[in-house]
Amino acid sequence: MSDVRKLDLNLVVVLDALLAERNLTRAGEQVGMTQPAVSGALTRLRELFDDPLLEREGRGFVLTPRAEALIPVVAECMTSVHRTFDILPTFDPATSTRTFLVSASDYVLAEITSPLLSVLQREAPHTRVEFDGLPVTDMVSPIDLLRRDVTIAGAGRGVPGKRASLFSDRYVCIVDAGNPALEDGALSLDALRRLRYVRSVFGPHVSTHVDDMLSAAEIVPRTAVTVQGFMPVPFAVAGTPWVGWVPERTANRYADTLGLVIARTPIAPAVLVEAAHWHPSKSDDPALQWLVQQLRRAAELVEFGADPLDDDFADEDA
Repeated sequence: MSDVRKLDLNLVVVLDALLAERNLTRAGEQVGMTQPAVSGALTRLRELFDDPLLEREGRGFVLTPRAEALIPVVAECMTSVHRTFDILPTFDPATSTRTFLVSASDYVLAEITSPLLSVLQREAPHTRVEFDGLPVTDMVSPIDLLRRDVTIAGAGRGVPGKRASLFSDRYVCIVDAGNPALEDGALSLDALRRLRYVRSVFGPHVSTHVDDMLSAAEIVPRTAVTVQGFMPVPFAVAGTPWVGWVPERTANRYADTLGLVIARTPIAPAVLVEAAHWHPSKSDDPALQWLVQQLRRAAELVEFGADPLDDDFADEDA
């Protein structure tokens, strides 16, 4: 294994350009190096990876399978490098051109994207935000937090690091308006045990509030179909005899359009508290502190339709 302390970060920059351009001259133009200098860097990279990386084909070059596999790895490395050197002792939102990376569930992105972009447009018009989904392989890890500025996930669901609460919602049961199990807009426990469910998942080992809620009610759900996240649930339930549980805002967003009913049930609804999480090593980054404040302002728009100025940077250990 290579000693990373002996690696030249410039090689990563050159490798990124070579993977993108597949041409020594164009790669050199991208990183401000001469063609001979890029050729020398490629020689060192070939020794490092014990692979040619670029192979001649006709009048051009093609990537080797090893080089193709490196594309997402190098791209992620470059993102981490940019993010590391973006951490400055001061942050001026009016002039900053920083790009923030925010990870969240489909439900959170549906609710907070527009309010957040509205706030940022007013306060920091030159910044950008890139959104991506939550990791789907397992629980959010410290490495996931390092790769992003902020990860928005349910508080109390095992996400490490620091956090600040944003907004809350409660889970409700949705069914098609024509479901014969409905009685005066309600579903009995017997009906809930009998009906098949549209189940939301966020990873193979991630337990959700809905899983806990049904387990507490001694209901073993009969799964009809499994979907990733909450947003597909109303569409999967519509026109079927199935049942699903989603945050109330999602239910209200689609109930009328899809012909759904928010059914009353004997089960006490679980409360979902969405929180911004970040790696503790980033707590001194003034840009991150500012971003969390803007997320809380956007959350006020989600929760109350208000936009108060928030001077606090409230966080706590997760």
